[in-house]
Amino acid sequence: MTAPVPLCDRATAPATKACTVNPLKMSQPLGAALAFLGIAGSMPVFHGSQGCTAFGLVLFVRHFRESIPLQTTAMNEVTTILGGGENIEKALLNIHKRAQPAFIGIASTGLTETKGDDVAGDLRRIKAGHPELGMPIVYVSTPDYEGAFQDGWAKAVTAIVDSLVVPDATVKGQVAILPGCHVTPGDIAALRDIVTDFGLSPIFLPDLSGSLDGHVPGDFSPTSLGGATVGEIARIGASEMALAIGEQMRPAARALAEKAGVPARIFKSLTGLGPADDLFASLSALSGRPVPDKYRRERSQLVDAMLDAHFFFGGKRVAIGAEPDLLWAVGAWCKDMGCELAAAVTTTDSPVLAPLAADGVRLGDLEDLEAQAGGCDLLITHSHGRQAAQRLGIPFLRMGLPIFDRLGAAARVIVGYRGTRDLVFEVGNIFLANTHELRPDHDPLSDHHPPSFTAEA
Repeated sequence: MTAPVPLCDRATAPATKACTVNPLKMSQPLGAALAFLGIAGSMPVFHGSQGCTAFGLVLFVRHFRESIPLQTTAMNEVTTILGGGENIEKALLNIHKRAQPAFIGIASTGLTETKGDDVAGDLRRIKAGHPELGMPIVYVSTPDYEGAFQDGWAKAVTAIVDSLVVPDATVKGQVAILPGCHVTPGDIAALRDIVTDFGLSPIFLPDLSGSLDGHVPGDFSPTSLGGATVGEIARIGASEMALAIGEQMRPAARALAEKAGVPARIFKSLTGLGPADDLFASLSALSGRPVPDKYRRERSQLVDAMLDAHFFFGGKRVAIGAEPDLLWAVGAWCKDMGCELAAAVTTTDSPVLAPLAADGVRLGDLEDLEAQAGGCDLLITHSHGRQAAQRLGIPFLRMGLPIFDRLGAAARVIVGYRGTRDLVFEVGNIFLANTHELRPDHDPLSDHHPPSFTAEA
């Protein structure tokens, strides 16, 4: 396993406001719930109030435009004070009776974390008294008053590895892929094709491409529609190598190495020419096979696209608000394309952002991003940034989660050569569409044309 990245004092400037005005980040429980949805037959559960669960459910439904299984322990004032063990027991028995899940993932919320419930102890007592609850039940502590979305995802995946992975003899050619929360279902599907084209057998944890890729199921299911099965997760311990995508997945990769001896490679990003080259070189070395001709062709196409587009990227000022790993992937790519990272706001501190510290990355919200983005050529964040872009009068590219005012967010691909080329074209066309040519009848400082002269004038 690669050595841990040394922590700097801070990779980001700390937040200076006493409150969040226009939120950028989402909570840890939401990140954990999304990770649980990448397991086949899964039922995520929030140990908290019904309102916490309803909010998360609506957010995921609006982003993925799919039916989302998400349950709650329905804590109220009395049970919060007296303890939520009985609520957990009732919830588990009800879920088992109605949904028959293959896996249950429980994420705590600020409500129960403040009380300090001993959920692990409650689960041991409940399982001892109810042998019918034979499915794996994984609990993860995710207080929503600290951390952010990618922290909850990372904690959930680490807890799954600790609970379900079984050490075993290495299977030649089997590869564990640990994608971060910024990797879309479309990205995962593309990565699966790339890995299998090298003759390798990938197991993704979590695998959102099976559950949230936007397909029509044959029959209704009260649980997640696909993903990594519990059996596949157990077999991850026999993998020849683990590929972790995003710094957030370092703890899960470390847990896998410690439990099953699986070595890991951490990829900070798979977007851009250099990161894609690193991925393909690693797969070639692992498989002992040369890079297939079709990917050599895709690399050549990406280089040509970069040559075509660099005229429109050079010197452009970009503002980005995103989770750390997505901010790094997109921000580093923008800089490689010749852009200036004029404003960068993130949700939680991460060592991956240390190389961007000179650009003034800070913890904050969308109000902070808007304050720094004046005069930029492009604003990149999730759908809640659309009003800021409108007020600033600059182009807006939706990235991250949630994206609820555009279709196909889950299908977007920005990894590898082809995904990067698509991103080059998407952003390049935005710049191209907002490039003003100097004409006698056009003021380059304004988007408005002056009225035409008439004969009377």
